[in-house]
Amino acid sequence: MKLIITGGAGFIGSNFIYYELKQHPEDEFICLDKLTYAGNLSSLKDAMQQPNFKFVKGDIADRDFVYSLFEGEKPDVVVNFAAESHVDRSILEPELFLKTNVIGTGVLMDACRKYGIKRYHQVSTDEVYGDLPLDRPDLFFTETTPLHTSSPYSASKASADLLVLAYHRTYGLPVTISRCSNNYGPYHFPEKLIPLMIINALHDKALPVYGDGANVRDWLYVEDHCSAIDLIIRHGRDGEVYNVGGHNEKSNLVVVKIILKALGKSEDLITFVKDRPGHDRRYAIDQTKIHNELGWLPQTKFEDGIAKTIEWYLDNKDWWQEIISGEYQNYYKKMYGNKF
Repeated sequence: MKLIITGGAGFIGSNFIYYELKQHPEDEFICLDKLTYAGNLSSLKDAMQQPNFKFVKGDIADRDFVYSLFEGEKPDVVVNFAAESHVDRSILEPELFLKTNVIGTGVLMDACRKYGIKRYHQVSTDEVYGDLPLDRPDLFFTETTPLHTSSPYSASKASADLLVLAYHRTYGLPVTISRCSNNYGPYHFPEKLIPLMIINALHDKALPVYGDGANVRDWLYVEDHCSAIDLIIRHGRDGEVYNVGGHNEKSNLVVVKIILKALGKSEDLITFVKDRPGHDRRYAIDQTKIHNELGWLPQTKFEDGIAKTIEWYLDNKDWWQEIISGEYQNYYKKMYGNKF
């Protein structure tokens, strides 16, 4: 089987490529990535050594380019990780998110229709559901929870999901969608909560925590997520949405304190900053459907996953030290510089 994996130089995409190379060495993998700020080719340096892997630089919103790629490669499956994915950035520049996350998704599906594929899989997010109240721990997102977005990012992802389902209903395109909770693990870009806190703590810098830090997320170790996507693209039912959660609900403040304790750093580094607009309070996934249909359950407890993640950042300083210079530093100052 030949797979095109878009956004494969990003966090979850690169982890998925390594998972697939290990689990399915008989398959061929083409990574399509635009290499924007969050796409890092160095994340794929080991994959580049494999004979069944190829990297192609390009934009999923470039129709001529995408059609040419499909014409030449004739893929069986497309897994779309390519997305602008940071909420704060979407508040600053929403148009970028609409172009990649909505227009790009449409271009990919048109290519799938034109050249024929066995499965198009859209990697989405639990953020399309909005949020849940902190005082109702009995409530969880299911696949039938109404979409109720809070940011330009989540609105663009919800739009893409609706477009994918419309292509299935209108054209019979064989599609699936997965909506995951917050991922963490190796190759996570430093703007996100966990890697940002690890790196800042290592440098004894202030750890910026939005609002009161009580916002709760369901943390999913990235390898567990990859295993779920693998099951869905190979055994999931056409036209279905599958929620993928970690069953590891933690508040942002608790996560930060766990990281500080693991690194032997003082909680005095925690600095509360002005909350971002529309900040969702709680996400929680009901994963009954994917468990019942495909037998999937998360395998990694947060305590184990965060230990492995911290160890990876300690062992791979060259990877993230290169990233935290240049454009990322300018962005960091813009987002947090006036909030302390």
